[in-house]
Amino acid sequence: MDNSILWLVIYCLVACCGIMIFVWLWANKIKNAGVVDIFWSYNFPVIAIILLLLAPGWETRKMLICCMVIVAGARLGSYILIRTVSHLHEEEGRYQQLRKEWVPDPDRKFFWFFQMQAVSNVLLAIPFFVICLNTSPKISPFEWAGLVLWGISVSGERFADNQLKNFKKNPANKGKVCSEGLWNYSRHPNYFFQWMMWMSYFVFALGSSYGYLAIISPAIILYLLLKVTGIPMTEEQSIRTKGDAFREYQKTTSAFVPWFKKRG
Repeated sequence: MDNSILWLVIYCLVACCGIMIFVWLWANKIKNAGVVDIFWSYNFPVIAIILLLLAPGWETRKMLICCMVIVAGARLGSYILIRTVSHLHEEEGRYQQLRKEWVPDPDRKFFWFFQMQAVSNVLLAIPFFVICLNTSPKISPFEWAGLVLWGISVSGERFADNQLKNFKKNPANKGKVCSEGLWNYSRHPNYFFQWMMWMSYFVFALGSSYGYLAIISPAIILYLLLKVTGIPMTEEQSIRTKGDAFREYQKTTSAFVPWFKKRG
């Protein structure tokens, strides 16, 4: 591995792990591990800024991809921040469940969980490293296509998040399942557009040497969303809190890709 690439990876890893140490200390104090989600999102803009300042690629391309990452990461992180601060001393159900499962020493296990989140930040940033090392002074068709797909994805995720937030604001909807707007066609439209955003980074990276390596990021995100921390944990919590109403929603509504309703 070229020394410049190695040092970029080290700088990003040290920055993300360092941030997560402070986040863990805060989470440990307030007994709310959910704050990790805020800074998992914010760590991508941190990586983008490091690459913008230190990577040897063409400045225009670096500026473009780094602005994309900063906008997307700041938007999602701020959305989660507002949601989490509204119930800062009430930990989300999925983290409460982990806390129970990790007895007798959940705080130590959460420390390593937070560190693994930092490592995942750097691993998922593979497209950004590939793109920011490209010195070609020209924006390719792949990069324009990636930019368009990114715009659609970020807008879709924002719409989905806002629709869910507005639904939850109404006290009359407490305990009910949100099936309005995009949520009528997918049980997790926010996750779908989040994955599409990572696909946009992959498409953008195809304009650079070794861009095919960037497929690792959307592949990991898809696996996590479908099999690990995304849909499975979210739906387990929804069944605990909404019961048969959510089970009926599962029968009629696509889990991931927005699609027409099925018959229950």
